[in-house]
Amino acid sequence: MHPAIMAIAVSTQMLTPISDAIPKLNVEATCKAAVETDKEMGLALPQSFDKCMSDEDSARQQLGPIWSSYTPAVRSECEGEATIGDASYVDLLTCLQMTDGSGTTSASALTGASRKKKTPK
Repeated sequence: MHPAIMAIAVSTQMLTPISDAIPKLNVEATCKAAVETDKEMGLALPQSFDKCMSDEDSARQQLGPIWSSYTPAVRSECEGEATIGDASYVDLLTCLQMTDGSGTTSASALTGASRKKKTPK
């Protein structure tokens, strides 16, 4: 590949906003802290570290298909809320789900597996 083309390709990739990707959160630290807090509180049914990590992993997987359907402003706001204190994908997912939907991509702009596709005549 020509060096100039390579430079353009690399610089274009560097201009992609970070918010286009699901943020990487240190949920391991969050889960460790939650387990310790449960122990300190003497809860009868404390959450285990493995269960906490499982919940966080499940929330991250659920974010995959919906993340890009939200506007950068909504994603940024929810990321900020989900990283106050201990970072959590569960909190991030909950924040997105609680928006009124005005921050999502219009359904009419999506064609994926829509049943409303025009059939050829």
